[in-house]
Amino acid sequence: MTRIGWLAGAFHLAFIAFMLAPLVVVALVAFTPDGYLSLPVHGPSLRWFRALLVDPDFVRSFWISIRLGLLSATLAAVVMVPAALAIGRYRFFGREALTAFVMSPLMVPTVVLGVAFLRFLTLIGLQGTFVGLVACHAIVIGPYVARMLLAAVAGLDQNVERAAVSLGASRFTTFRRATAPMLLPGIVGGWLLAFIASFDELTVTIFIASPQTTTLPVRLFSHIAETTDPLVASVSAVIMAVTTLVLLTLDRLYGVDRLFAGGRR
Repeated sequence: MTRIGWLAGAFHLAFIAFMLAPLVVVALVAFTPDGYLSLPVHGPSLRWFRALLVDPDFVRSFWISIRLGLLSATLAAVVMVPAALAIGRYRFFGREALTAFVMSPLMVPTVVLGVAFLRFLTLIGLQGTFVGLVACHAIVIGPYVARMLLAAVAGLDQNVERAAVSLGASRFTTFRRATAPMLLPGIVGGWLLAFIASFDELTVTIFIASPQTTTLPVRLFSHIAETTDPLVASVSAVIMAVTTLVLLTLDRLYGVDRLFAGGRR
């Protein structure tokens, strides 16, 4: 290995350690038997995970986050499939503007989005409702689905669709039997990524959630504002576990490398 290679390796190791150290500390503290945050822990204990399981507020918020992630990711996928097909396949007036509009939630500060959603939901009478929360999350996570679908559309083999049409298949049958199966890895990958983004979303949700629709990240944020105990670490460990599980599933189904590179394996 050259001198530059050693330097690059040391830099990468330091960077990875810097990124992982806080997560490792939180995961370790979650197993402390003490009533306060301490490291090293005095023996592994599930005390704070048991406390989490019997806390009705945290349990309710966990299931709200799960339902919110499932519904908003599904809604985003349903909306983004036709949008990705139009953007990826056709050249038309306003195509670039439509692409920018679809991706705009990634470019607008989340605080601005939160204020805008709060004002809009208040105007239409959906402030504090679960329906409004699902709609806003679908908008926020839509770009993640679109990114994966655009990569999938770019890799479509249109000869398969032409063959289906030449054999007499209708447009709907061609989409259902040829296009949709080829898009399926992109749809599933985008859905899983969107679910993670929705499950972890905090900034926008703080503005639009009500006491009846408080998600797990918002509940954790409110708990930290009042007190700091190992329960915070156990909730964080659960969020990391759910996120890691979904990411592993995404890697098996689609490949995390393709998520950012957009290439084909």
